[in-house]
Amino acid sequence: MTVVITADYAFVNGGAARIALESAKGLAARGHDVVLFTAVGPVAEDLTGVPHLRTICLDQQDVWRDPNRLRAAAHSLWNRVAADRMRALLATLDPADTVVHLHSWTKALSTSVVRAVRDRGFRLVTTLHDFLTVCPTGTLFHYGTGKCCGLTPLSTACVAANCDSRSYAHKLWRVGRQVVQARVGGLPAEGGHFIAISEATDRKLRELLPAHAQLHHVHNFTEVPRRPPVAVETNSAVVYVGRLSAEKGPLLLADCLQRVGARGVFVGDGDLGDAVRARCPSATTTGWLAPEGVREHLAQARMLVLPSLWFEAQGLVVAEAAAMGVPSIVPDTSGARDWVSDGVDGFWFRGGDADDLSRQILRLLREPALAARLGRAAYDRFWAAPPTLDQHLQELERIYGTLLHARIPA
Repeated sequence: MTVVITADYAFVNGGAARIALESAKGLAARGHDVVLFTAVGPVAEDLTGVPHLRTICLDQQDVWRDPNRLRAAAHSLWNRVAADRMRALLATLDPADTVVHLHSWTKALSTSVVRAVRDRGFRLVTTLHDFLTVCPTGTLFHYGTGKCCGLTPLSTACVAANCDSRSYAHKLWRVGRQVVQARVGGLPAEGGHFIAISEATDRKLRELLPAHAQLHHVHNFTEVPRRPPVAVETNSAVVYVGRLSAEKGPLLLADCLQRVGARGVFVGDGDLGDAVRARCPSATTTGWLAPEGVREHLAQARMLVLPSLWFEAQGLVVAEAAAMGVPSIVPDTSGARDWVSDGVDGFWFRGGDADDLSRQILRLLREPALAARLGRAAYDRFWAAPPTLDQHLQELERIYGTLLHARIPA
C-alpha cells in the first residue's frame, strides 16, 4: 500500500504537523511506501534516510510569513503549483493501492491538492485537527464576545458576524477562502472520509459535515515516558500549557489565580503574554519549552488547568498530565473533557465561568488528599490504555483498508 501524507509543513511547528510527520515515519517503518507531500520547509532532519519514506517539499512560504502579500493571498485561495505537483505525483501511483491522507492545507497548500486528488480518482481521508473544513476561522469561536459560536457556517448571519481575531475585513477574506474551498476544492462535500480526534469533536462535526460524509474516530497519540506518578499533594503550582491567545482562555485563568491567590505557571507564548502578566503579576510565564521542559513544570504541579473558551478539539496536554499523575480541570464545553471523568480523575467546570473555575481550583489546593486521589486515578486510567503511536497507526491502517475496498465515486 502507498500512503501520501499531505501537510503544509515539512517540520514540526504544532500538533497537526507532529501527528502528520510522526505517522509518516511510523507507516514507513511498518513497510508501507509513504510519500510526505509538503509546501513549507526546511525538511526535518529525521525525515531523511528513512526506508520507504520519500519527502516532497515545494519550498514555498507560509501564507502568513510571505512578504509578497499578493502571492500569499493567491496561494491561500488556490495554490496552482501544489496542484500541478500533486497531479504529477499521482500520475506515477496506482489509485487501487494508494490512499491520500490530508492533515493541513490552509497555511500553504490550499484545497487545490484536494481537487487534484479527486479528479484523479484517488481515495482521500482528512484528519480534522480543527474546524477549518466547516468554519471560516477554524475555531467555531466569536472573538468579539469570547464565546463559542452557534451560527451555521457560511450562513448570512455567519458572514455578517464580526467574529475574527483580527478584523472584519480579514473575516471576509476567510469567507472567500471558504467559498473557494467548498465550491472549487470540493471540501467537505467531496471529501468522503474524515477522521475526528475526539468523541466531543465527532459529535460536533456530525452536525456540520454533509450527511453523506463518513466520519471515523482516531485519537491522536502521545509518547510519554512512564515514570512514578507525581506527588501532587506536595505541590502548589497551577499549571497552564498552550498558546497564550484569546480562545485558549489564559486571561480567564489569570483572573481566577489572582482572585484565589494561587501560584500560576503559564507554559507557552502568544499575543496575550503581557496581558496575562498584568492580570496576575505573581504568575510565571516560561515561553515555549521542549517536551522535557513541559514535563518538568508538570512535575511541580498540583493540577493542570485547561481554561479554553473555544470548542477545543482534543487537548492532548491533558493526557500528558494524566500520564504523570497530575489531575486536570477542563471546561465541560471542550473536547478535552474526553480525557477526564468528572470527579473521578479530574474536574469539569462550566465553560467560561470564572466562579466555577475558581471554586474547582480552590478545592484541589485545599484538599491535597483529593488531588492525590484524582491524580492517581488519572495515572492509572492513562496507563491502562495509553494512546500510543502504534495504536494510532493500526487504526489508520484499518481506515485505509476500508477506503481501498470502497468504490471510487464517479
